[in-house]
Amino acid sequence: MTEATHLHATRTAYDTVAVDYELLLRDELDAKPLDRAMLAAFAELSRTPGVGPVADLGCGPGRVTAHLHSLGVEVFGIDLSPGMIEVARRTHPGLRFDVGSMTALDLADDSLGGAVAWYSTVHTPPELLPAVFAECHRVLAPGAHLLLAFKVGDRHLHRDQAYGHEVSLDIYWVSPDQVADLLGGAGLVVDARLIREPDESERPRQGRQAFFLARKPAPDLSSGGSGAGSPLSR
Repeated sequence: MTEATHLHATRTAYDTVAVDYELLLRDELDAKPLDRAMLAAFAELSRTPGVGPVADLGCGPGRVTAHLHSLGVEVFGIDLSPGMIEVARRTHPGLRFDVGSMTALDLADDSLGGAVAWYSTVHTPPELLPAVFAECHRVLAPGAHLLLAFKVGDRHLHRDQAYGHEVSLDIYWVSPDQVADLLGGAGLVVDARLIREPDESERPRQGRQAFFLARKPAPDLSSGGSGAGSPLSR
């Protein structure tokens, strides 16, 4: 599957389900204390003044964006789906939401004080994840964190229905060790991992869920080199 095909299919699917998706999942975090704990830790690490805002990458209808905002984070959302962005703007009119792709963010280098990819890589073929993580590295300020949520496993599922609509959507489960290696290859350091079992609201077939907190290291100016945060120095 080419990257262009993957992006087109994902955009079309989420444009189709946007309204129903928001209605069904708007309160999902209320019953997920471990998920909220990771978001709270990320929020505490990302409230440094003057570093830059946090981007919720693949924000969908903006529920995680709004949750981070409630925790005192300067945050905005980006999503591939114009339909999702329309719903997010309508549901959370006081927050900023932009259409964009994680593979080519319209953001300056080192401009973000943090980034969240909350299950937004689950439709990305594993061979394309290095490009996504490299883009995250590019836009994060030195010392800033990436919070990544994904499905644990080694399988691929194609769905032709979702949220009451006909769609064409691929979902990928990936190994935490593989993700850690890919993050390291992009120059990001994994500081924390949480792997949890599926909870009562999730079907057992969804499997375990992973939450990684990774960081773009600040340059080691004392060494006189290019800095530990650069993939070229690894």
